[in-house]
Amino acid sequence: MARFNKIQTLEAILRTGMVPVYYHPDAAIARQVVKACYEGGVRVFEFTNRGDFAQEVFGELSKFVARECPELILGVGSVVDPATAALYIQLGANFVVGPLFNPEIARVCNRRLIPYVPGCGSVSEIGFAQEAGCDLCKIFPAGNVGGPSFVKNIKAPMPWSLIMATGAVEPTEENLAAWMKAGTACVGMGSKLFPKEAVERGDWQAISDLCRHALDIIQKHKIG
Repeated sequence: MARFNKIQTLEAILRTGMVPVYYHPDAAIARQVVKACYEGGVRVFEFTNRGDFAQEVFGELSKFVARECPELILGVGSVVDPATAALYIQLGANFVVGPLFNPEIARVCNRRLIPYVPGCGSVSEIGFAQEAGCDLCKIFPAGNVGGPSFVKNIKAPMPWSLIMATGAVEPTEENLAAWMKAGTACVGMGSKLFPKEAVERGDWQAISDLCRHALDIIQKHKIG
């Protein structure tokens, strides 16, 4: 059962401007990474459905977050079908993200008032997703579909659009400033926030520092 309602979830995503995207098969490491992000100021986190038994890791993570990170909103990513969405919602997902737009997932999420953030690669896909009730749309892979200029050109004829960019996002001033100045509502960021060496060393402070640094840049350049 989701711990946060749809409005709370969307407000947190838009307020912070960043959603870390992460998967690890070891629940113990996943917990450490989530905690590090939380201590770095992150309040929305996407655990991706990428490996075998990912749902079991997510179930453990969901319980951990409820105990140890009370303000963190946990969601699931890489969801491509409605059955998987329903499974994760039952395990406590507060939002569902996908690499593509599936209207059947929108129906499942709408029934439970869970935000569905579909992956879109064209203006038409974004329009169809909005018609299906998707308040926030993910452009993916953001670097391949046109980068910040794509967001800027979408916002001109469709200024109401809330866009999350995932792919080709890095925790640097130059990169994040470009996305924010284009009108991107938020970014999803994966491996650049979680350097492999830091995870292997258990250097959780380095991850906290990277998150804090990225969030500061986003707030500095965010429009509105």
